[in-house]
Amino acid sequence: MSQQIRNGLIDYLEIMQISGVAELGAPVKRAALDVEPVSEEVETILEEPEKPEESEEPEKEERTTEIIQEITSVEIAPVEITPVEIISEEKTETATEEIVKEVTAKEITEEIMSDSPVHSDKTERLRLLARKVAQCSRCSELASTRTQTVFGVGNPDTQLVFLGEAPGADEDKQGEPFVGRAGKLLNDIITKGMKIRREDVYICNILRCRPPGNRNPSTDEAEHCRTFLDQTLDIIKPTFICCLGSVAAQNLLQTEKTIGSMRGKIFDYNGIKVICTYHPAYLLRNPSAKKQTWDDIKLLMNEMGLPISNEK
Repeated sequence: MSQQIRNGLIDYLEIMQISGVAELGAPVKRAALDVEPVSEEVETILEEPEKPEESEEPEKEERTTEIIQEITSVEIAPVEITPVEIISEEKTETATEEIVKEVTAKEITEEIMSDSPVHSDKTERLRLLARKVAQCSRCSELASTRTQTVFGVGNPDTQLVFLGEAPGADEDKQGEPFVGRAGKLLNDIITKGMKIRREDVYICNILRCRPPGNRNPSTDEAEHCRTFLDQTLDIIKPTFICCLGSVAAQNLLQTEKTIGSMRGKIFDYNGIKVICTYHPAYLLRNPSAKKQTWDDIKLLMNEMGLPISNEK
């Protein structure tokens, strides 16, 4: 206890004694004097006023206010709701059928034109193209009267493609080009005249379906089938094409010239050498034209570097 406090306490007791409380003065004075001194550290703590603890509430309230302001200030874009059209079951089935057709055609085309190792083989690509041709119905008359489509036959790695105009009755029945009387004459030209096998060349037509009555293909029919011809040639990539007859030559080269005026010449079609001659069916009706056809075949053989004999 500090000396100042002790003196103050003694003065207080003396006043109490003067006031008539004498009997209490001495004991109290002695008790006051006998009190154990308090350490300065404790005395300091007792003398200093307690500081109120700082409340965290104002800070929490302030942060809460900020969060509310942030949330309320966010602009929410309005959501546009598109009315849903109720489609009938009939429309749904029709739409599904159309999608399936489109997907199937697309898949077949992608398989045909793919350069991946799976479909790099020419035989396989031609097989897929033939399957697509078999599903074709672009020419309604031909699709409704044909027995089957007639695609093409031969060696897909050949240098030479023989191109005719359209399948006949025999071809329509067997599904292979040039198998009737005209086909036998073509075989003689290839095997006896050129001294090569029929299997070593590729044979196809402008059309893949037989026109009723063996009539000539119409312009629209030739255009509808042109995609299949172009894809066939793109797969085989021949060096030479021999057009058999005016229909084949005019459609391939997109010209109106007669077969007589195109004979004996070499034309270019996308880098492929093209030679034109009479159709074997024409030779069956006009045997005298065989000599001219043989001249055309010798021109072709000369360009191909094949040996030429005098046998026709």
